[in-house]
Amino acid sequence: MNAKVCLLVGLLGLSGCSTVFDKQVEWEYVEPESYPVLTAVGYAPVSAQPGESDSIKMLMAIKASKLDAYRELTEQVYGQKIGGNQSLANLVMTDTNLKSTVQGIIRGAEVVKTYPVGEDTYATELSLDFRKVYDIYISTSRPRRIKDVTYF
Repeated sequence: MNAKVCLLVGLLGLSGCSTVFDKQVEWEYVEPESYPVLTAVGYAPVSAQPGESDSIKMLMAIKASKLDAYRELTEQVYGQKIGGNQSLANLVMTDTNLKSTVQGIIRGAEVVKTYPVGEDTYATELSLDFRKVYDIYISTSRPRRIKDVTYF
């Protein structure tokens, strides 16, 4: 019995000593080895756009194709959330729904070009260089890892 009590007191004493030491943590900033470049293309029909003239419809199609390209980039970076619903009545499928949502923030994308495709569609190509994304990220939040720990 005395041996168990002595062992318990000894372990408590040793664990208490570890708080006596102070330490200094030296951090090192981490940079990725390579940076991918993502591309996306968005499309929009001119005739479906609201507007009083053809030039207004064309400008709206250009803007819509740019937003579609951003949506595609967001899908590549963050993925899609897919939700489904099915209804049964008397063991017969009555309704099936499928919903897809995309959410995220894209910073640093560049418009490569916008051009007409055929007679009624505009396309916009975007490029997202992750080197640029990394630089933006570093300017707002400095990621780091432990480089060295010195105990006193």
